[in-house]
Amino acid sequence: MHALIEAARQVQDLLDREGVGFCFIGGFAAQRHAEPRVTRDVDVSVLTGLGNEARIIDLLLTHFESRIDGAREFAMRSRVLLLRTEDDIGIDATLTALPYEAEVIARATAFEFAPGLSLKTCSAEDLIVLKVFAGRPIDWRDVEMVLRRYRKGLDFDYIANRLEPLVQAKGEPDLLIEYRRLRQRYVPA
Repeated sequence: MHALIEAARQVQDLLDREGVGFCFIGGFAAQRHAEPRVTRDVDVSVLTGLGNEARIIDLLLTHFESRIDGAREFAMRSRVLLLRTEDDIGIDATLTALPYEAEVIARATAFEFAPGLSLKTCSAEDLIVLKVFAGRPIDWRDVEMVLRRYRKGLDFDYIANRLEPLVQAKGEPDLLIEYRRLRQRYVPA
């Protein structure tokens, strides 16, 4: 775990120094808001906006190795830059531009993962939205853990107002049905 935290610190230090908006999502956010679990890489959401992707990609590529051939071109197409540290820790940098993605980053706060080392992670509400949208089995487990941990301490209106349009745009209404079922189980009306 120490190597992962060190990798995240390197990413955070670089992006802070360069004034680039970001926050950690995925495993680090799940550890903060759900429960400690094994994570194998660093997932970071990086605010590029539209048209600024190349500058951010080049910045990251000057400090971290790419994990695939043609990483720059792949990132320009897919909006995901696949990197690794010198210690071979994977970094998945999602290049964000949408208003909701900017909101996730603006709402993110620091959390101390190790003595003297805080990392900026997304909020519990945003973690739920992101995890429901992804909809993989591990994501549903994280949603369940966040609901169990926070119960009534979550802003459910915020979650609904962000989640419903995303699920509609994705065309997978079953995601919303499953989220509502879990919410009812852990936070009955």
